[in-house]
Amino acid sequence: MKNLQILIVDDIFTNRLLLSELIKSLGHSSVQAENGEEAIACLKKDDFDLILMDIEMPVMNGLETTEMIRKTFPAPKNVVTIVALTAHNPSLFFEDFSDAGFDELLTKPYSLDKIVDVINNLV
Repeated sequence: MKNLQILIVDDIFTNRLLLSELIKSLGHSSVQAENGEEAIACLKKDDFDLILMDIEMPVMNGLETTEMIRKTFPAPKNVVTIVALTAHNPSLFFEDFSDAGFDELLTKPYSLDKIVDVINNLV
């Protein structure tokens, strides 16, 4: 099984901690960022197999960050799988999210099984 490198982007510490512990328990590695600006800095230095991206964050939100990744980074970084994590109603917002370049949308509170499925689909 491939060891994935996953970037967790969320302004809430407990969300990042929960996701990083889950990722670790599955045998993968993670890096955490508190906002989109930090996520961009992480992506400039390292490669990731998956980005779990919160939508509502200070400094630079998930929509802006994803659009920047898709439009300004060279391949293969601009095609990394990005999953939106949001409390928004997906029926109201998914069109906007997919337009921004997200590959998938998971709503909060998200099921850990759904996160595991997303990760396992990349292995």
